[in-house]
Amino acid sequence: MVIMTSLAALSNFDLSVLFFLQMAVILATCRAVGVVAKWVGQPPVVSEMIAGVVLGPSIFGAMFPEAQAWLFPAESRTVIYCVAQIGLAVYMFLIGVEFRGDLIAQRKQAAASVSIAGIAAPFALGAGLAAFMHHDARMFAEGVGAWEAVLYLGAAMSITAFPMLARIIHERGLGGTSLGTLALAAGSIDDAAAWCVLAVVLASFQSDAMIAAKAIGGGVLYAVLCLLVLRRMLRPLGTSVERSGTMSLAMLAFVLTMVMVGSWATDAMGIYAVFGAFILGAAMPRGKFASELNRMLYPAVTTLLLPLFFVNSGLNTKIGLIDSWSLAGIAAAIILAATVGKGVACFAAAKVHREPTRDAVALGALMNARGLMELIILNIGYERGLITQTLFSIMVLMAIVTTLMATPIFEWALWRGRRQDSPKLAQ
Repeated sequence: MVIMTSLAALSNFDLSVLFFLQMAVILATCRAVGVVAKWVGQPPVVSEMIAGVVLGPSIFGAMFPEAQAWLFPAESRTVIYCVAQIGLAVYMFLIGVEFRGDLIAQRKQAAASVSIAGIAAPFALGAGLAAFMHHDARMFAEGVGAWEAVLYLGAAMSITAFPMLARIIHERGLGGTSLGTLALAAGSIDDAAAWCVLAVVLASFQSDAMIAAKAIGGGVLYAVLCLLVLRRMLRPLGTSVERSGTMSLAMLAFVLTMVMVGSWATDAMGIYAVFGAFILGAAMPRGKFASELNRMLYPAVTTLLLPLFFVNSGLNTKIGLIDSWSLAGIAAAIILAATVGKGVACFAAAKVHREPTRDAVALGALMNARGLMELIILNIGYERGLITQTLFSIMVLMAIVTTLMATPIFEWALWRGRRQDSPKLAQ
């Protein structure tokens, strides 16, 4: 009773004060789960995904509902959401900065085949599930057309955790190997295609055809201006950084202003802010300019801001909604379809191009991981009213399961390859 009274008194705190406590709890939880995840060989993104679910209604809310409701009241969700969007936009900008189109040219045939397999198979399976579930009010929101449901779930099943894939390749020193180049090339093509499909779905989910045309046309125009015009205009900035060896705070402020404007522009078009941030990042100069951006922004974004996005997703995830055998069956079907459609299909495509079995297995494992990218696409669908909280929770569960599978299978494939051949990976 005393505890309940204290919670009621604390609930009168100003939201700005409560936000600092929320941040402390979020960062501490991510760190604690991260220690366990690292101990069992999982990447940081896995710990952050799980930490988000832990702090949400599925675990913390189920065990201590009053405390969870006080710590994360509905009124504070807007603050968490807005700050999370800033972190997400800057993070996607940095992913764009690291995007290397030259890798696609190096392994274009194999990368195209693996990417097509990694899109077509899960898209077809996801589309089939969506067609089957479309009339189920537990899955899709009212007013969502059958083909919109098909396109959205197909795109959601086709996504790859490209940032996680790139990080694993980099950490294992595989960037210049045949496997590393193929994985990065296929993953980048895969995600680019899935995001294009999502952009079409979001643009079409409007009552006015002109709004859809504005979104699609505006998005294409934005991409062309960034990649063809703005890229050339920014070259002097890259030259300046190469000459001085560092990036000034004034230049960093200018770049961040561009990120905010680009994010606002695509969001205003009816697509989503991350599109603008990613494309702008792809237009940035490479070399020292890109490394300086990563040095100055990456630690703060990934450590301080991005965890808010995972928690925001976790607050919308209610595993308890999967409370019947039918829903459990749907969840199992989605996880199976995602794994077979992505991992097995990419493995088979790699084998068609005569990649070593160990590389094909490792590639399938990496491509099957969904990670942060899946949560982004799920949050977009949930916020835009495409999917229900039940389907959102099922898809988050799928994202966690497929991401958990990736690293152990990847490491096993490389370990087995070393045992069978030589300590050196195929170059």
